[in-house]
Amino acid sequence: MSGVPFHYIDLRTFCYATEDEARVQGALRQFLPDEVAIDRIENEGFNGDRIVVLSARVENADEIRHVLDELAAIDLDTIRSELEERVDENCSLFLRLDKQAAYGGRVERGPGIELRAKIEAYPAKKAAAVENAADALESRA
Repeated sequence: MSGVPFHYIDLRTFCYATEDEARVQGALRQFLPDEVAIDRIENEGFNGDRIVVLSARVENADEIRHVLDELAAIDLDTIRSELEERVDENCSLFLRLDKQAAYGGRVERGPGIELRAKIEAYPAKKAAAVENAADALESRA
């Protein structure tokens, strides 16, 4: 197995009308290599307020390693123990990261930034995906 058993990693966050978009982009950028572009979609909330969706996808091995290296700052042992609940039947790993902490330069679990990582698994079964994700996270701990 390769050292990076992920097809891609998606990161997404929302910037609400009460937040500074540059600061929210900075929080998302905490996890991304400099060369990765952040996509921006402007929406309208239920009450007519502005909501901007900021997202990025990393697909090549170096970019994925960069994101995983950033995640190494959190307790990966706990995440490994939760993989059965965090990996779905489509072999995707889900994790939430704290947007406020990321803006401050820290990596913590919490609300604000959604991470979805598509795990390589052959055959494409949840059990194989959980094992591959556990191996990848263990090598980063």
